[in-house]
Amino acid sequence: MVRRPWQTMTSIKVECVMGEKLRIGESPLWEEKEGTLVFVDITGQKVCRWNPASNHLQTVSVEAPVGSVALRNSGSYVVALGNKFGILKWEDQSVTTIAHVDEDKLNNRFNDGKVDPGGRFFAGTMAQELRPAVVERNQGSLFMLLADHSVVKHFDQIDISNGLDWSLDHKTFFYIDSLSYAVDAFDYDVTTASISNRRCLYRLEKEECIPDGMCIDAEGKLWIACYNGGRVIRIDPETDIGTKCKRNSTLHICWLEAVFYL
Repeated sequence: MVRRPWQTMTSIKVECVMGEKLRIGESPLWEEKEGTLVFVDITGQKVCRWNPASNHLQTVSVEAPVGSVALRNSGSYVVALGNKFGILKWEDQSVTTIAHVDEDKLNNRFNDGKVDPGGRFFAGTMAQELRPAVVERNQGSLFMLLADHSVVKHFDQIDISNGLDWSLDHKTFFYIDSLSYAVDAFDYDVTTASISNRRCLYRLEKEECIPDGMCIDAEGKLWIACYNGGRVIRIDPETDIGTKCKRNSTLHICWLEAVFYL
């Protein structure tokens, strides 16, 4: 892998769409049926649902730091909070635990997560932060929750499990362990959910920023929000050319039609 020169985006406008203050906002996803953006406030211990049409924000408080959320066919949600997966029912604001992970590491918690093209929920863990972006190293793992509520651990020795997504043809899995300052790629089998052949796709310099959340666009390009770096970068997996745009702080990103939410 050769790190290529940066290009700069000049035509992108960045604006605040929601004035609500969050402690650590992450894991945004669009809920088409309700017309809402669902996301979490990790250390605020809340799952949030924002309606852009009415600018109305709803929240459900949970018992532990919540790293990510996913939609279910039944209309409820799967949440990765503390060291467990749970089912969140919005109507009665209840969370039912369905699986535990990292039970030998009481200081661990879930962080970012996302559903793969086959409907499996991937989410990774990390040790609790001593201060922002400072953790006990190699304590995290990447887990996969299946429909029968069983859990598979794909790999461990992770520092801060973060952004993840899949290529448009579903044959490549992209992944970020933040303190590696890199985006890694794996071969992916969408039928079996097996991952293999890990390699570094793109590496950032440490003085630039810490890679955090990630999503893929309709052109197959990766968008990466950088913690404490004041920027979002767009990477072409075919050429490893990076393009950047600046903002004050970034945590996580997702697409909604022509709108890009950070």
